[in-house]
Amino acid sequence: MNYRHSFHAGNSADVVKHSLLIALVRALQQKPGALTLIDTHAGCGLYDLGGEDAQRTGESAQGVLRAFADPNRLLDDYRTAVQAVNVGAEPQLYPGSPRILAQLLRPQDFLILNEKHPDDAYTLRGVMRGTSAAVHERDAYELWLALLPPRTARGVVVVDPPYEQTDERERITATLAAAHRKWAHGVTVIWYPLKDRATHWQWKAQLRRLGIPKFLGVEHWLYDGDQPDIYNGAGLYIFNPPYAFTQALPPLLEALRAVLAPEGHSGEITADWLND
Repeated sequence: MNYRHSFHAGNSADVVKHSLLIALVRALQQKPGALTLIDTHAGCGLYDLGGEDAQRTGESAQGVLRAFADPNRLLDDYRTAVQAVNVGAEPQLYPGSPRILAQLLRPQDFLILNEKHPDDAYTLRGVMRGTSAAVHERDAYELWLALLPPRTARGVVVVDPPYEQTDERERITATLAAAHRKWAHGVTVIWYPLKDRATHWQWKAQLRRLGIPKFLGVEHWLYDGDQPDIYNGAGLYIFNPPYAFTQALPPLLEALRAVLAPEGHSGEITADWLND
C-alpha cells in the first residue's frame, strides 16, 4: 500500500492522528521535565490543499474541512494547530506532524525530524526554518534506534511511514522490539492505514507477541462494513501512553467519530489495551 502524504494531507486519518498526537504531548507536558520528540518519517512538513496532489484525491473535504465546520470544542486544539499555518477561515495549507510538534514545544523540549527522501528532506528543512528542530536525512529505522535513549528522560517517537515497502510492518516490529530493550519507558506512536482486516489482525498479533506492557490500540473504521480493496480507515498503536491521555481519550474519540463518519455510515473508533 502506497500512502504518499501529499495526496492525503488533511484527510480523516490526519484529523485523528494529529488530534491524538496533540493530546498525547499535552498530557506529557503536565509534568515540567523536558521531552524529546522524534519523528522518524517526517515528510515535507507542510502541504498545499489546493495543490495538484491533494486536489487529485480531494480527501481534505472529508477530513480537516469537516473538523473546521464542526462546533465541538474538543476539536479546538486541533483546529488551532491547523489555523496557525493559515490565513483566513478555511485552511489552504495543512501542517504535517513536524509543524504541529514544533508548535507544542516548550523551551526545555527538543524536536528531531527525519526524512530519507532527498527532495522531501530539502523541503522539510525550508519549512522548519526558524524553529529549533533538527532535521536528519537517514534511514528511519536506523535513526530510531540510534537516538535511543534520548538526552531527556522522557520523550515520544512518532513512526508514520508511507507503507510503500512490502516489509514495512516487519521492520517496524523488529525495530520496536529493539527500541523497547533500549528505552523501555519511552512513548512510541505508530500510525498505520486500515485496508483489510486480515492483514491488520496478523500484524496486531505479531506486536502482541513482543510482550510490551501498556500497549494501546486506537482503530478508526470509517464504514459500517469493509469496503473491498480501498482505504477503510487508520489507526495508532501507542506504547506507554500517560494516564492523563488515556483518561481524557473517550470523549475525544467520540467527537472524532461523529465529525468524520461518511454519509450513510456511523463509523467506529475504539481504544483498547492489547496486552492486559
